[in-house]
Amino acid sequence: MLPVPQATSLRRAPVQRRSAERLTRILDACADLLDEVGYDALSTRAVAVRAGVPIGSVYRFFGNKRAMADALAQRNLDRYAERVTHRLEAAEEEGGWRTAMDAVLDEYLAMKRTAPGFALVDFGNQIPVGTRDAEPNTRVSDRLTDMLSAYLGREPDDDLRRTFLVAVEAADTLVQLAFRLSPSGDERIIEETRELLRSYLARVLD
Repeated sequence: MLPVPQATSLRRAPVQRRSAERLTRILDACADLLDEVGYDALSTRAVAVRAGVPIGSVYRFFGNKRAMADALAQRNLDRYAERVTHRLEAAEEEGGWRTAMDAVLDEYLAMKRTAPGFALVDFGNQIPVGTRDAEPNTRVSDRLTDMLSAYLGREPDDDLRRTFLVAVEAADTLVQLAFRLSPSGDERIIEETRELLRSYLARVLD
């Protein structure tokens, strides 16, 4: 079973397997309903019905739908980190930072296209819909720095963290543009994003 969100995003962390499975169903239902009705029309009651659990089970974990969306964003980040890690393990350090960069971008695009609810929530920086907050991108860049520093043979110091933060902020803005231009992501914008990241990171990581 994939890990549930960290306890800090929940009213109460699941202890037993049955409780963890119920939380997974709630978050799965939340993700599906976000795609179907959007954030504004999302309700805790609708999530409970879709998940097949009593409404009290939802409130056991979450005080409101914003907290539920935040937990979904944390789960998305955990799953994204797992996908990137597996991709890099398969690559066996071939290609250096360029392989790592492709894994980071490609896995994000794959989740953007296929993961339920991801288009609205991703890692938490679009709820309420339309807002852009620096905190989630900092969280993503810090997670990537911690993940990739050993793969790249670099110290996870302030310089590397700043480098990845700039790269994440730039990629985030351009990927959002690509998906505004096309539901599946405008390929020309995506390739421009890839080239921009390569040029920037080459200056720092080569």
